[in-house]
Amino acid sequence: QVQLMESGGGLVQPGGSLRLSCAASGYTYSTYCMAWFRQAPGKEREGVAAIDSDGNTYYADSVKGRFAISRDNAKNTLYLQMSSLKPEDTAMYYCAAAVRDYCSGSWDNRVEYDFWGQGTQVTVSS
Repeated sequence: QVQLMESGGGLVQPGGSLRLSCAASGYTYSTYCMAWFRQAPGKEREGVAAIDSDGNTYYADSVKGRFAISRDNAKNTLYLQMSSLKPEDTAMYYCAAAVRDYCSGSWDNRVEYDFWGQGTQVTVSS
């Protein structure tokens, strides 16, 4: 069983920064495609960023240039560095993993992912 646990969420002012972490436990693979999704109340869950086993990254247009996804396979940990945060970034952020060595062309489709964390809340407000 693969378990994912997010941490690092909280309240931050507009323009601020925050780093989210996702720790994986159980039987894990460095070949997993890993991703971050987010969901605000009343809205659909949307893909934020993804990274494959080779370090190739993918970003939603809304966060490109502001967010950076990375992974430390030795620590079984996924990160999302968020900068220049905006109120519209407010959402529950989820870590996800797909059993594949690369992220598909549909990396932002939640159906592609096999494992999910419980989420960590990010609130951007003054």
